Amino acid sequence: MPGQFDGRVAMVTGGARGLGYAMAQSLASHGADIALADRLQSVTDAAQTLAQDSGRRVIGIPTDVTDEASVAAAFTRVADELGTARLLVNAAGVAMVEPALDVTAQQWRWLIDVNLTGTFLMCRDFARAAIAAGVEAAIVNVSSMSGFIVNVPQQQAAYNASKAGVSMLTKSLAIEWIDQGVRVNAIGPGYFASDMTKTVAEEQPDMAAFWNSRTPMGRMGQPEELGELIAYLLGDHSRYVVGQTILIDGGYTSV
Repeated sequence: MPGQFDGRVAMVTGGARGLGYAMAQSLASHGADIALADRLQSVTDAAQTLAQDSGRRVIGIPTDVTDEASVAAAFTRVADELGTARLLVNAAGVAMVEPALDVTAQQWRWLIDVNLTGTFLMCRDFARAAIAAGVEAAIVNVSSMSGFIVNVPQQQAAYNASKAGVSMLTKSLAIEWIDQGVRVNAIGPGYFASDMTKTVAEEQPDMAAFWNSRTPMGRMGQPEELGELIAYLLGDHSRYVVGQTILIDGGYTSV
């Protein structure tokens, strides 16, 4: 619904490019003012582009979601420049394809830190601010179908575990915070034409062809196909949806 987020501020991590930016575009088209948070310095340029294209207030904040001080500073800036964030999308994430026998402790901690700890820190500080301000708020975390299945042929135990953790974190926070006005859900994308999968498709076309062959729709999802699901889960029409991870995978996990 155009205008459903008028007067609300949305924060999107991983928002400098790819799926995160596409989700931010959708929220802006529904009337939200946007704070893009990303470790990439290009987040400021992305914010300028989105502001010009959407006509909304948009800021870009270089943010390390694994660092408490960086996360706290990001929320302080959002409050100062846009107001209290009432919508949060946690799209920041990394992937690693590596046989489990070869994964080092350092690699494991890096991936879990970004995908799971970073999601938690963003959720925690967002909820603190919303509850303190006395406003109703909503969160969508980006999990993955890989939190529910072992999708082959790539070996990615650490990634799968991190995304399963995001889905359980989503359930846990949803129950803790529902009576405080903060609603939490997640999405579980299948194969989407993100920057990461595009790189794989270019470097390993046989792998991409295999992914498509395993997906009943026969193709990867497009970034814009996530937008309306995100808007629904953050909006008032999904008030009774709590603690869920909604799979959006072209039917991949149904067969």
